Amino acid sequence: MKIERRTAGRRLTPAHRRIAQQMIENSAQLGFLSSMELAELANVSQPSVTRFAVALGFDGYLEMRRVLRTAQARPDTPAVTEANRYQIALTAEAANLTELAQSVSDERTINEFGKALANSRPLAVLGLRASADLATHFAYFAAKVHPDVRLLASGGSMIEDQIEQCFAAGGRTMLVFMMPLHPRETIKAIELAHHIGLKIALVADASFSDHQGVADYLLTPRINSRLVFDSHAAASALVSVLLDAMCNNMNGAAQKRLDAIERSSKRRKVFAS
Repeated sequence: MKIERRTAGRRLTPAHRRIAQQMIENSAQLGFLSSMELAELANVSQPSVTRFAVALGFDGYLEMRRVLRTAQARPDTPAVTEANRYQIALTAEAANLTELAQSVSDERTINEFGKALANSRPLAVLGLRASADLATHFAYFAAKVHPDVRLLASGGSMIEDQIEQCFAAGGRTMLVFMMPLHPRETIKAIELAHHIGLKIALVADASFSDHQGVADYLLTPRINSRLVFDSHAAASALVSVLLDAMCNNMNGAAQKRLDAIERSSKRRKVFAS
């Protein structure tokens, strides 16, 4: 049994992440540790170890340990190269990127996203809390080619005013980044946008259970939960993909704007090189 495979794509609590990491780092003796010993290694309570085993689909810790012992006892099991926790986490991110690449093999999904973003004037871009960096990244570059990009990243009650103002000004699509944990204020903002007539282009991880209920356009890059905090390498790469798709649907206007910005930057000596 590979712990990495069992935990892939699951939302783990901080305690469960510590347990999983200890199981990976102490795989050789894991099949012989008691639940209390594993709890001490992970600096969690013994009931947390039991709950972790149940979360992985076992009846309890004893069944999980039995499966571990069976796996370790197989003579034909190939040797596994030792890797530290950071290597394992980064390798998992590489797998997430590979999966994302396969998911966009049909360019129509990305093209639909790009067309919706390009044709919305203004374009609202929403990302709160952990998703704020993704929204800010997209909005910064999108503003170089799109005539009216409005970043919604601060949260609070004013966000409702901003959404209504975007729609009143002619906007018809709101791009939403929603990574775990999924803030209620983001879901509330999506509901308001839908209610007033905005289409929702949603980028959210696969663990969110109600994609179809809130999204007109949907992409679900996987996150990596193997370290203390989630990482979003696949979602970050997707930002550049969506920017490119938007530019491709602007009938040459994007390149003209980029050329103008470059001339202006050189004239004002904005960049050192």
